[in-house]
Order: sequence, then structure tokens, then C-alpha cells
Amino acid sequence: MAHFKLVVSDRTGKSTSKEIKDISAQPLLGSKLGDILDSSVIGVGAGKMKITGGSDKSGTPMRADVHGGVKKYVLLSRGVGMKNPLEGARIRKLVRGNLITDEIYQLNCLLVEGKLPDQPEKEGEKPATNV
Repeated sequence: MAHFKLVVSDRTGKSTSKEIKDISAQPLLGSKLGDILDSSVIGVGAGKMKITGGSDKSGTPMRADVHGGVKKYVLLSRGVGMKNPLEGARIRKLVRGNLITDEIYQLNCLLVEGKLPDQPEKEGEKPATNV
């Protein structure tokens, strides 16, 4: 069964992490990077969220320009999966396709509509006050 770590962030930079399993993860299977989903189906809050990225259990990143749910070696010059390329450098790297399958471990999402639910405070943390 599917098991995802879902990281949802909003436009202000705040993010929340949630683990979803089995039945609650079913709406995500088969969708692609860039798809906009209803966030209430997953239980993040009311609104819409866009899938922006992710990785599998071994840390292989997903790329939107590689089709399917497979791992492939592709020739990269920049973008996801490429670190500090020299000018004009191209390197063959292992990346995963844009389709969400059972092998995906982490999904990164952006909240397009709505707001994040309030996060509980950690022990010893003072609430933020505006001066």
C-alpha cells in the first residue's frame, strides 16, 4: 500500500509535514507533477494544492520533464537533480519520472487556495508576538 510523507507549504514560506497511508493516499496515486488537487481529500485543510516535486525512498528526485513513473538516466545541464553545474557542463544523472507511484516517499506541494491548519507549538517554544 502507498505511504507518503507530504510536505505542504504556502506562499508565505510556512510549511507543514504530514504522513498519509493506505486509503488516504489513494487520491495521489496516478497524478503527475504540476497537477492541482483538492487538499480536503487528503486532510490538509480546505483548498487546492499543486504537486511541485518529490523523491523516492532512495532520495532520487522527480523531474517534470521525464514521463512515467520510472527511474531513468538523463543528460542534465541544469534543474532538479543537478548541483552547481559549470558553464556548459552536462552530466548524466538518475532521476525519477513525473508520475506518482507506490515507490515515491516524499511529495512536495504548494497550497494554491486556502490556508494551512494551525500547527501545534513545540515544548519550550514561546508564541510569536508582534511588537
